[in-house]
Amino acid sequence: MNISFTFKNFEASEHLKKYARRRMEKLGRFFGKAAGLEVGVVLTVDKIRNRCEVTVVGEGLHLAASEQTNDMYAAIDLVYDKLESQIKKHVSRVKEQRRQARNATIDVFTYNLEAEAPADAETIGTDRFSPKPMPVEEAMMQLDSIGSDFFVFLNADSGRINVIYRRRTGDYGLIDPIV
Repeated sequence: MNISFTFKNFEASEHLKKYARRRMEKLGRFFGKAAGLEVGVVLTVDKIRNRCEVTVVGEGLHLAASEQTNDMYAAIDLVYDKLESQIKKHVSRVKEQRRQARNATIDVFTYNLEAEAPADAETIGTDRFSPKPMPVEEAMMQLDSIGSDFFVFLNADSGRINVIYRRRTGDYGLIDPIV
């Protein structure tokens, strides 16, 4: 977890820096030690108003919180509480998606690549991408998160390019071509 501090309109004491760093490092307990989180903390003083703004950016995660009070320490505590509730909500949402993906039914179809395409078919455009190897359950979660009708991925189990799609019944279908 990388924490960067920015101070506006005042010089921060070492005690304030240490206090803010300790509070932000506590957020790491939700993600483990391997998480590559970037935490940006902006502390601002305007006359009698002390404002703390924190942005947490990581892999598939973007959280922000801001608070202002008469005391900078209180503002840091309030922002920490806000971020903690946002992180708990995010973690529970991910767990629920995994639970739904585990219980979903999947129909597997094989597709023959040697079959001929219709003569009047026309290619409108081409997209190129490098698929990431992942299990089918993770591909279902990705499909849900992007909100598309289908998702192309490299199946980590078989090593082949697969397509997972959402059927009209709400279940999932998997196309696994045999080459």
